[in-house]
Amino acid sequence: MRSALTPLPTINYQAFADDVQALRSRLNATLGSADLVHLKKMEGWGRACSLLGYATAWLAPNPLSAAFIGLGNVARWTMVTHHVMHRGYDQVPGVPARYRSENYAQGWRRWLDWPDWIHPQAWAHEHNQLHHLHLGELEDPDLVEHNSWLIRATWLPRPLKWLLVTLLAATWKFSYYAPNTWWGWQQHRLDQANKVPRKSRVGMGRVWRLLFPGERVWLPVTTRALHFYLSCVLPYALLRFGLVPGLFLPLGTWAWAAVLINSLLAELLANAYAFAIIVPNHAGDDVYRFDGRVSSKTEFYLRQIVGSVNYPGGSDFRDFSMGFLNYQIEHHVWPDLPMLKYREAAPQLKAICQKHGVPYVEQALLQRVRKLLAIMLGDRDMLRSTTTLAECSAQLPAQQRESAQTLPESV
Repeated sequence: MRSALTPLPTINYQAFADDVQALRSRLNATLGSADLVHLKKMEGWGRACSLLGYATAWLAPNPLSAAFIGLGNVARWTMVTHHVMHRGYDQVPGVPARYRSENYAQGWRRWLDWPDWIHPQAWAHEHNQLHHLHLGELEDPDLVEHNSWLIRATWLPRPLKWLLVTLLAATWKFSYYAPNTWWGWQQHRLDQANKVPRKSRVGMGRVWRLLFPGERVWLPVTTRALHFYLSCVLPYALLRFGLVPGLFLPLGTWAWAAVLINSLLAELLANAYAFAIIVPNHAGDDVYRFDGRVSSKTEFYLRQIVGSVNYPGGSDFRDFSMGFLNYQIEHHVWPDLPMLKYREAAPQLKAICQKHGVPYVEQALLQRVRKLLAIMLGDRDMLRSTTTLAECSAQLPAQQRESAQTLPESV
């Protein structure tokens, strides 16, 4: 069912944008050593989880060891990789080269910095470019309501819906993220090589699919699919389920088997955990999706806020447990800030939104998971807007209309 159209709020957009930009300036002015210390702390906690998991994994198959391995896996992605590859630490004074976006996970460092199913360059293109610049649009590769069209279908039996959601949550880094990012990146490179005009390129949201375009590389029967398996699937599988358990063979075949089983279980737990803290960020019947492209930086700010969701945080432990994804609104407004700055900015940006009447959604994680499931199962629809800032500003009082139309030319 098509979401009901809901107009964007009618406010003084220029005043709103001025306040948002002023806050960014204040945050930039305080970039410093504390941000780098915090990054190393979160990285250390993640590595400690991995170490503790493997230090006990050889004893016997058990969910505790698997949980620590999985938590370390997720922490590496959501806190270190995510923010470093967004250039979050490039401007921090004295940042080591390994935390700079142009060096992180490049070449052989991929296996040192971020060994995963997902190819780092593919993820950077799909996530940093397509998702962030097209949030909530049809061209957003992570638009849940769009990607879940088959599961949402009213004719699909309810038990089958739940089965599909469960399978996706347990495997989504392998079944969704790795192939979808790879397909999008390779299509982008192909379009560039063929000099296809940007307006004529095949967008990920406009490709026929059962679920998402990356499903095309599931079966290794095409050149692109074979490259996906050789570049993403086989290297990671051999490392995680071959080399690492093999290191425990000197302790006996029981130790090897226990580590292998715990590694497989950790993969399922990491997938389900990452799914629960990542996917609800932009889904729910109180979250917007958009028809049409963003037209200005001011509209970009507004869309990032009304198209994103926060979870409560405020301490290192709580924020670590949610992969620092609980500040998704702040991250989408300013993708290139350090983690610690998002915690600092959250109450201030929330106050700006309250001042200007802009919806700012913050809710407990479990409540957001329930809202996500309602969208995926087709029980609820997201808010949907076709209005632009020009249309909204036409409804403003005359004295506000002129300033609302004085917008930057590009995002």
